[in-house]
Amino acid sequence: MKSFASSTREIPVAGDIPRHIAVIMDGNGRWAKKRYLPRVAGHKQGVETVRRVTNAWFAFSSENWRRPAEEVSTLKQLFMAALEQEAERLHQNKVRLKIIGDIAPFGERVVELARRAQELTAHNVGLTLTIAANYGGRWDLMQALLKLARSGPLPAEGYTEEQLTPHLALNYAPEPDLFIRTGGEQRISNFLLWQLAYTELYFTPTLWPDFDAKQLDAAIAWYRERERRFGRTSEQLEKTKRESGGRRRIA
Repeated sequence: MKSFASSTREIPVAGDIPRHIAVIMDGNGRWAKKRYLPRVAGHKQGVETVRRVTNAWFAFSSENWRRPAEEVSTLKQLFMAALEQEAERLHQNKVRLKIIGDIAPFGERVVELARRAQELTAHNVGLTLTIAANYGGRWDLMQALLKLARSGPLPAEGYTEEQLTPHLALNYAPEPDLFIRTGGEQRISNFLLWQLAYTELYFTPTLWPDFDAKQLDAAIAWYRERERRFGRTSEQLEKTKRESGGRRRIA
């Protein structure tokens, strides 16, 4: 498995365009309420927005189980429908699908559909689309630690970051360069707690169903103006730029 740089241990390469974007797609229910529609209508429109922005999908966090039973049921049905209807389209567009989280509570049918969709797209080399389904950052850390503990006896010097990282749900991808949260809330809500250590955090009041390619371009433009120091000073960054003879890398 390919390993990726840890932003807390070494300085990763940061380009003008983010290679990994993480998104919390918030505001579906409020979008529907503003239009005097049931909340489930907002979630359905949210699926269309994902398709429009990324040609793909939708997500469900572990905290979503706390919502009304009818809404949870609809979210599960949407997830199943997406797996059934979108896998072939993703494959045709050379998109690799990965699903992270504990999907067992969704039932055997969803687990099987998820397995088939991931196997179908496993060798695609275009965009990698990760869906976080019944995922939580603390769950991720706990399940990774449990796997590490079961892999062998505890070393006398204790575990290292390098030993833990392969067991995290997102071990196949670099840390996100850009995090986007729609809907106006300004928190990460138990999402990718380990991976967002040095990610640039972008918050927008736009509700997810209204988020489009123009909004995505605005987020990336904001990212390009960020100075990604990874613990260094601006002066150190400028010195590195001069010594490398290249242009300043910003995010």
